[in-house]
Amino acid sequence: MEATQTGAERIHWSLQDLHENSESLEASLKDADRRSQQFADTYRGRIDDLDADELAEALVELEDIQDDLGRAYAYAYLAWSTNTNDEKHGAQLQKVKEAYNRARQHLLFIEVEWANVDDERARKLLESEALEPYRHYLELEQENKEHILTEPEEKILSEKQVTGSGAWTRYFDETMGAVRYELDGESMTQQEILSKLYEPDREVRKSAALAFTDGLTDSTRTLTFVFNTLLAEKASNDRLRGYEHWLQSRNVSNEVEDETVDALIDAVTSRYDLVARFYELKKQLLGLDEMYDYDRYAPVGEADTRYEWDQARGIVLDAYGDFHPVMGETASRFFDEDWIDAAVKDGKRSGAFSHGTVPSAHPYVLMNYTGRSRDVQTLAHELGHGVHQFLSREQTIFHHGTPLTTAETASVFGEMLVFQRLMRREEDRKNRLAMLVSKIDDTIATVFRQIAMNRFEHRIHTERRTKGELPAARFSELWMETQEAMFEESVVLGDHYRHWWSYIPHFLHTPGYVYAYAFGELLVLALYSRYQSAGDDFAERYMDLLAAGGSDWPHRLVEPLGVDLTDLEFWYNGLGEIESLIDQAESLASETTPAG
Repeated sequence: MEATQTGAERIHWSLQDLHENSESLEASLKDADRRSQQFADTYRGRIDDLDADELAEALVELEDIQDDLGRAYAYAYLAWSTNTNDEKHGAQLQKVKEAYNRARQHLLFIEVEWANVDDERARKLLESEALEPYRHYLELEQENKEHILTEPEEKILSEKQVTGSGAWTRYFDETMGAVRYELDGESMTQQEILSKLYEPDREVRKSAALAFTDGLTDSTRTLTFVFNTLLAEKASNDRLRGYEHWLQSRNVSNEVEDETVDALIDAVTSRYDLVARFYELKKQLLGLDEMYDYDRYAPVGEADTRYEWDQARGIVLDAYGDFHPVMGETASRFFDEDWIDAAVKDGKRSGAFSHGTVPSAHPYVLMNYTGRSRDVQTLAHELGHGVHQFLSREQTIFHHGTPLTTAETASVFGEMLVFQRLMRREEDRKNRLAMLVSKIDDTIATVFRQIAMNRFEHRIHTERRTKGELPAARFSELWMETQEAMFEESVVLGDHYRHWWSYIPHFLHTPGYVYAYAFGELLVLALYSRYQSAGDDFAERYMDLLAAGGSDWPHRLVEPLGVDLTDLEFWYNGLGEIESLIDQAESLASETTPAG
């Protein structure tokens, strides 16, 4: 069965819950602009004088304006995401971004003025019942006051963002969305060519890797310039805001201390031996003399199974529903009410995501479903995000989202639920081994690869700030150095691999993001361990965590689940769970002769 013949080709989302059409979008933007100006006229210069009830009233109005703006942005962004080649959608998205920034400039004063409120007065206000729904948002603004500039300066940065990082990241997305990769006479999208790296045929994997490299090298000059420009812009913004190093702003946004992130990075890099150990095992299972980069995701055993869309839906919903009925019911709505776009088509953004939109609406999930078992896991992952985002709608817009450090909790936990369900049902040892190896593949990519990519980011940000613009060759050198360190000679990285830094969007869209994947994976391993031993009440406490959104510090939100994020041994415990998975795989391998 061809990858597109899964039933997913008919799965498209409906955006009418956000806006009926472009005309209603236009009207909403005009109204938001009017209301934001009116809000500024009413409250500018008064924040320091407001009592708790008055400040709460202002925040209710601000929340309503931001909700409307968020709806408009979500509508335009989601429409563009499924057709990045359509200039009409690109123009609409740009128009919304510009309108959003105009409104944001009217509203910037409240953050600046609140940050300048005296510490003691701010503390007393935060103790009031009226401000409880906004407490964490307000305390974060107070905590970060040293990085907030004056209102005119904030307006300038907001204005320039549209033609700065916002424009360059859009250009990157559209450039990569338009690239086609030629394989055996067939023109493929990025999603399609990368899916070939999971094929059992080694020649197919190798040819796909080389074809992907050819596509990237054709855009090397463009991508190098985009990277250098965005690295320089971030350095400039960090200097203006007084951040001491390139990652500090991300840590502040993630609501974690630098020391905690350093401990995570040190712990993961100190266990690169687990990566080497796993790939030595996989090399044996695949019967290879030498393991190359394009062999990393090769399947072990029965890997050509395809899942139709309805099968994937049933697998995920059963796993979610068995964990907690509300989780299953919420995930079901994504299918029943057209909140998913799963079809593969030209011009559609590659990869997958769940867009949380705003509390008055609901999330939307995008993926490119090709019917592989990995796609079932991706569906579970994105629906985990979606359920999290939907349940947190009871929070204000200021607490609806979560920092990146906890944003992956529900998604990775959802993947784990589906994986363990399939493992329990599988009696054949060969199939169990194949499934376990695939799961460890994902875990290695989520924990160790993301930290190795963090090390690459660290090098390019640091060198861009100290040595100036980097040539493409230097990006490639730093990429190879940081990636080879992770494998400890267990995998040979071909010369073609040196160009693969250039397609990763997180480096540009959200600098510093990648360590959050490792953070989330290790957190979930700890949570799942608690779930297995805690009994039924764990599910209730877990659902409370999802509903809480970002209403408190991450370490406080997970405390009821028995996790202490401030304990540095926490990371080593999570890595121990990964070692346990490798132990299981080695044990199964010793009992089994898998088809290879």
